[in-house]
Amino acid sequence: MGRKFTVQGTNQSFACRNCGFEVPALQNGSVRNHCPKCLYSLHVDIQPGDRANPCKGQMEPVGVEHNAKKGWIILHKCLKCNEISRNKAALDDPVPDDYDLIIRLTQDKEPLL
Repeated sequence: MGRKFTVQGTNQSFACRNCGFEVPALQNGSVRNHCPKCLYSLHVDIQPGDRANPCKGQMEPVGVEHNAKKGWIILHKCLKCNEISRNKAALDDPVPDDYDLIIRLTQDKEPLL
């Protein structure tokens, strides 16, 4: 069974607060929550897709993990409250996450942008 999101209609396009890229909605029915160009996100969810978190801080990509079932998981750290979150990379979308940046996250800890 697919992942369930608490709020319908949250898979919308948005402008990345970090780099300004106009991020399109995901085409696979999931909810895009980070920029495919710089991998930054916003701290907007408590549960996936609910957009109920009052923090709204920028989330910096700080690492990646590989999951045998889910693939690459991007680790984000909130620059406002320091919370860590995990988000599945979108590599099979028509506008995929930058694979080179994902690989860099496996190799070093320097800022991406």
